[in-house]
Amino acid sequence: MKKALFILLAVVTPVACTQKKVVDPIYDRSDFVEVTEVIPDVIPGIRYYSTYNFVSERIDGYNRPLALMTRQAADSLKAVSDEQKALGYRLKIWDTYRPQRAVNHFIRRAEDVQDTAMKAVFYPMVDKSRLAEQGYVYARSSHSRGSTVDLTLIDVATGKEPDMGSPFDRFGEESHPDYPCPMDQQSENRPALHNAMLRHGLEGIDSE
Repeated sequence: MKKALFILLAVVTPVACTQKKVVDPIYDRSDFVEVTEVIPDVIPGIRYYSTYNFVSERIDGYNRPLALMTRQAADSLKAVSDEQKALGYRLKIWDTYRPQRAVNHFIRRAEDVQDTAMKAVFYPMVDKSRLAEQGYVYARSSHSRGSTVDLTLIDVATGKEPDMGSPFDRFGEESHPDYPCPMDQQSENRPALHNAMLRHGLEGIDSE
């Protein structure tokens, strides 16, 4: 699937980012923190703990709905959160640290081309046999370093997610940060969050 980088996911309010300079936790995991310890009001919406994902089952390694990141990445995200809070938003996290066994799970299920139960929701315009070829699943993920985050916003006043032009984990061009959103509000929401992440030391991912 998809350094701390942020990945701009897309309708709902998904954005993904990664950090520019991080310690690879494959070799050093001593600096991991729960994001809620750094950002108490963040909303953990860890999607892969649920069965509502492109695999349609809980993903291996997601034994609890925790958002884990390196301290460096979490501190950068805290700066983003503080800025967004002043604008009336809270951060909602879809995914952060992803263990390698979860990545392996993605690969196995992507190779099962007969199972298309979630195609209409997550990859309606992409043949499942081409998910890896087109870069929607990877054998190694920046998420496994604990420095990448997929997230969106929650409007505090309404309790709803602003429209970002595409939903979380939608495999397709509509999830790319430069994809032209059809409505004015979407056109503003996506780049606003994307630019906020960039301002605070995160780095975008072209395909999310």
